[in-house]
Amino acid sequence: MSERTTASLAILDTLMPVLEALPQGIHRERILEETQALRRAVAAFHMEAIRFRMFSVDRLLRIDGDEGPIRQMFDALRDALEQAGFHTRSHTAP
Repeated sequence: MSERTTASLAILDTLMPVLEALPQGIHRERILEETQALRRAVAAFHMEAIRFRMFSVDRLLRIDGDEGPIRQMFDALRDALEQAGFHTRSHTAP
């Protein structure tokens, strides 16, 4: 872990228990798996894995409806990663 990833890893560590509290279901398990993989990617400074996992978690959150505190935490994670210099999107948002 470095100073560049400290804030992002802290958000992920806060987000994981919230995701674990989601109701059982196929999307919950996939969200947990993808978020755990995202944490590993952030800890390893793996730029392509970060972008891929951010896309995957974002897509899964949208499937279940992405309003509320989980979306806010995910957006805070995206902001922290982008401020640290990581690209979290495959293209620039409009």
